[in-house]
Amino acid sequence: MSRVTTIDCEYVFPQFAAAYLIEDATEAAFIDNNTLHAVPRLLAALKARGLTPAQVRYIIVTHVHLDHASGTAELLRHCPQATILAHPRAAPHLIDPAKLVASARQVYGAAIFDKLYGAILPIDAKRVRPLDDGARVALGNRELRFLHTRGHANHHFCIQDGDTIFTGDAFGLRYPALQKHGLFVLPSTSPTDFDAALAVASIERIAASGATHAYPTHFGEVTDLARVAQELTHHLDFSGALLERALVSSSTDAELDAFCLTEIQAHMERYTRERKLPWATAERELLKFDLQLNAQGIAFVARKRRHAAA
Repeated sequence: MSRVTTIDCEYVFPQFAAAYLIEDATEAAFIDNNTLHAVPRLLAALKARGLTPAQVRYIIVTHVHLDHASGTAELLRHCPQATILAHPRAAPHLIDPAKLVASARQVYGAAIFDKLYGAILPIDAKRVRPLDDGARVALGNRELRFLHTRGHANHHFCIQDGDTIFTGDAFGLRYPALQKHGLFVLPSTSPTDFDAALAVASIERIAASGATHAYPTHFGEVTDLARVAQELTHHLDFSGALLERALVSSSTDAELDAFCLTEIQAHMERYTRERKLPWATAERELLKFDLQLNAQGIAFVARKRRHAAA
């Protein structure tokens, strides 16, 4: 197995979002690049491994959500030999991020957007290589395999390196601060491409990949892939059923976010009681952000399907 360095990007708070550095022979690759503000951390990790930016062959993006990809252009500026590897649907947003930026600014507001992400610059198309499902790419003496994994985002792929797989958001969220009472993982159903069936299919594909170590961007190494897959599928079965209830609920479009959030919170309360998880207030606050995002994602799809049926 090639060496894996987990880099805490300290996005929002510590151990929330990671970037990964892998290396073999004299070549290296970054997987997920967080934001402009994280780039010095990535370069420091490279230096600590005795490597130079000129040895970075690839900068890999699992998908173009901003906490995974908005630092890509800045990182590329420091790595003169690197090529960006991305899903074919993600590549156009890296080459021209204008729509992505405009959408995020509308969601966050200009002040928060600038604080979180800074400038997101376009990337020369000649330095971006889209990869089809099953594509294989050499890194040093190793071979990386790319698996398209929809459900969280239509432009998402995972990267398998032998017995290791880097899963972006396709294999859930695993925050270290929430592991002290036993394994706790949660799928990400955030806007805009949530599809429960596709998400479960992606989880099954990852679990069946032959990998024994998974590295979700949020956050760090996972080894019990079968158990993680079981837990995630349990939550996704609930999320898929919630979407169907949202479609026929009496809630207006404007009320769907609140309806979904109430249901998700109730589900999580039941789950934590059954698992006897004695979470403190700080642990519940950590989870609160993702429950809100997950509710928004389910509500978004429900509104879209309502309008399509009208």
